[in-house]
Amino acid sequence: MKLVIPKNYQTKLTLKETERAIKMVKDFFEMNLAAELKLRRVTAPLFVQQGTGINDDLNGIERPVSFEVKDMDNTVAEIVHSLAKWKRMMLADYGIANSYGIYTDMNALRPDEELDNIHSIYVDQWDWEKILLPDERNLAYLKDIVGRIYSVIKRTEFIVYENHPEIFPALPDDIYFIHAEELYARYPDLNPKEREHIIAEKYGAVFIVGIGSNLASGKPHDGRAPDYDDWSTETEKGYRGLNGDILIWNPILENAFELSSMGIRVDKKALIRQLEIQGKSERKELLFHKRLLNGEYPESVGGGIGQSRLCMYFLRKAHIGEVQASLWPGQMHDHCRKSGIILM
Repeated sequence: MKLVIPKNYQTKLTLKETERAIKMVKDFFEMNLAAELKLRRVTAPLFVQQGTGINDDLNGIERPVSFEVKDMDNTVAEIVHSLAKWKRMMLADYGIANSYGIYTDMNALRPDEELDNIHSIYVDQWDWEKILLPDERNLAYLKDIVGRIYSVIKRTEFIVYENHPEIFPALPDDIYFIHAEELYARYPDLNPKEREHIIAEKYGAVFIVGIGSNLASGKPHDGRAPDYDDWSTETEKGYRGLNGDILIWNPILENAFELSSMGIRVDKKALIRQLEIQGKSERKELLFHKRLLNGEYPESVGGGIGQSRLCMYFLRKAHIGEVQASLWPGQMHDHCRKSGIILM
């Protein structure tokens, strides 16, 4: 069991106050994110058909929850891991205008997660996708989008403080950008999680660029599927990748805390290149990949922002189970209860 019990932890809000604060955070953040990035809310599926290539493969080893649909000749459906590829299909099918996009409340099940303070079987996030114009396919545009999202995070932090003065703002004014290769060069003797820890503690808020491509170590900073984020296109200084993660420093758990994974999506060249790198070229025959290679999808940028993660951070909670209802091992329940951590 992986569980961190912060020393002398005391929740700042009662259960009723927490429930009201969760709604406030989600309502405010969602409205401001939509306005900042020009996103329209759309309805999303909880499950997709197996074998279409639409479901997110994450690191390629996680098992999706699946079931047979009786009235469709026992066609197999899968509970989504995320909507990374589905959203791009919707940009095309909904005819979204240039410079605009969509977002949705994404609910997923990931039964292979290792349950701890920040990982749950149940995943809730805002999945968003935005049309990318030809001259925006570059690192500068990606950083601009990250800055806009961070500004919404900062605004939300202020609103929480206005309503709960006992929760004092802790985020820096600006987010720090560093490429995964630069991060490795600074701390070659540390593993990726240790590097994230030290850089997040130093700067408070960080965007690590280029996650998925092999570094000088011969290994990627972290795994990425080959068919949504572009992690292989060369950018500057010989580095690769038009994607990354937003991390902040969590003062309660005293560690790096991932809020968002996002990036400019693959074009035809990047898709073929990344499928070849990972030895998955057979995927070109799947529905999603065929449509992309046929030029049916617009260029796009997108990502996911953890709803429970945001609430957990803003409300200074020690466990994600304090802001969402899920299943937890009995031993974890017992340890949390004894330490004043009330799991929903």
